[in-house]
Amino acid sequence: MIYPKPYLEFLMYFHGNRDYFECHEVLEEYWKCVDPKNRSSHWVGLIQLAVGLYHYRRGNLSGAARTFKKAVQNIELNQDELSRLGIHPGKLQEKLVEITHGLSTNQPYSSINIPLTDVSLQEKVQSLCEDNGYSWCSPSDLKNNELIHRHSLRDRSEVILERKNALQRKKRG
Repeated sequence: MIYPKPYLEFLMYFHGNRDYFECHEVLEEYWKCVDPKNRSSHWVGLIQLAVGLYHYRRGNLSGAARTFKKAVQNIELNQDELSRLGIHPGKLQEKLVEITHGLSTNQPYSSINIPLTDVSLQEKVQSLCEDNGYSWCSPSDLKNNELIHRHSLRDRSEVILERKNALQRKKRG
């Protein structure tokens, strides 16, 4: 099976350096190109998974719980699509239910792995991890503030400038 490059990158970040923010970024960009109006797309479910883990790791338990609830519903709706992506949707859903229970009982964040069913996919992603200097399926580095607080530490000057320009265009038009 040939998988989209952004999906492979998503899996690399997810299982490699646990950069859930980057998981979200690469897959959201892809989803917006292939199916932007479909908010119940399987791509959205995978994005929700990464965002939920990002919130959980940062200690935003209410944000994580809300996001995981959406992800569980999405996975249930998209089992066939996830299976075609080499994911075991039932096992993934079980993991999310466990995480949600852990959130409700104040369990600390712990890294998870997406249950892959396609051995060649796993080998390809492991190779990508190795090529990029990441260890396959190592736990998150909880002392890496840049990784944990990525959204608040990134350079947003381009986004801010674009929003300002869009507002000015809107006022003129």
